[in-house]
Amino acid sequence: MASGPRRNLPSSLRIPPSTVEWTVTKKYDTNNNTREIEKMGSPLGSPTLAASTAKFRNKIWQTWKLDPLNFEDRDLVTSRTWVAKNPNMRYEVLTDANEMAFVEEHFGPNGLNRPDIVKFYRSINLHIIKADLLRYMIMYAQGGVYADIDVEALRPVHRFIPERYDERDIDMIVGVEIDQPDFSDHPILGKKSKSFCQWTIISKPHQPVMLKLIENIMAWLKNVAKEQKVPLGEVQLDFDQVISGTGPSAFTKALLEQMNQRRSGGPKVTWDMFHNMDESKIVGRVLVLDVEAFCAGQGHSDSGNHDSRGALVKHHYHASNWPSKHPRYSHPVYGQVEDCNWNAECVRLWDENVAEYNKLTEEEKKTKIDEAKKGGD
Repeated sequence: MASGPRRNLPSSLRIPPSTVEWTVTKKYDTNNNTREIEKMGSPLGSPTLAASTAKFRNKIWQTWKLDPLNFEDRDLVTSRTWVAKNPNMRYEVLTDANEMAFVEEHFGPNGLNRPDIVKFYRSINLHIIKADLLRYMIMYAQGGVYADIDVEALRPVHRFIPERYDERDIDMIVGVEIDQPDFSDHPILGKKSKSFCQWTIISKPHQPVMLKLIENIMAWLKNVAKEQKVPLGEVQLDFDQVISGTGPSAFTKALLEQMNQRRSGGPKVTWDMFHNMDESKIVGRVLVLDVEAFCAGQGHSDSGNHDSRGALVKHHYHASNWPSKHPRYSHPVYGQVEDCNWNAECVRLWDENVAEYNKLTEEEKKTKIDEAKKGGD
């Protein structure tokens, strides 16, 4: 009987029937058909019982083209810091050779039974999209610590949670990356002006936000393929499309939505809660660390430096060459506004110059472009 297992729970963990929300969700059977099943959800306004009691998985994940035995020296240096700083934790690298086996194991018929996800992952060819997607899949299926291959551990993982917090009250740990809300309305910088970092993520398994991200990416890229009238494997994306479709902007949007779903009353969660943070805070069971924790030394967002006690990791960017295949917008005369690195005066001048350029005749524009090319030589 259903009451049997419930009777065996400690009284502190029993859930009154009146506080349980029942939802209908879709599940895929082994024939790739969908059927609706009734599933007991979490207590209203609360996370699942498992998430509220479990600790973070004692495992570090990284992804790269090659296995650790064939790492270049630069990758060995950064990856070894995770093992050296955390000798009690397990460590695994998913590679181009074994990533599909992981996806099939955890999302195939013997795992979460999501053939649509397996098929989608197999169909895409853009490395940066697969890299973003795979980290979310790892965190959803297994949880633990994820770090890009070019991220150095400056402190052991146990330092990521300040002593004043209880690990059982936290389902995810993220850090602020870009905190420049004054640029929210800028046509190029706006979508990138407020974001959480995703080169380091700590998560318990089966967090809804991770599955939501995966499904959002699938829907988005399929729509892009439809607009471009090409198969998924032939989609072409620019820098901003990657950032907003699978990268930090997509990650941040999904996180804010989950925080709002989990809040019990009070004001709506917006970026204002994370602007100019003096110290970490828990919002919707997500521990948000200040910008210095994961993103020190950026030269913007009051990010501090890597020598401080608050800096937990250091991103070296040597594996971040994907923008060369997905270029940013570059004005033919004034270049990339991102080169301003969020300096307000520099951005203002770039905007003014571009506005004046747009008033020129085609012949005058050509002259400006020729002058810029000569100056570049």
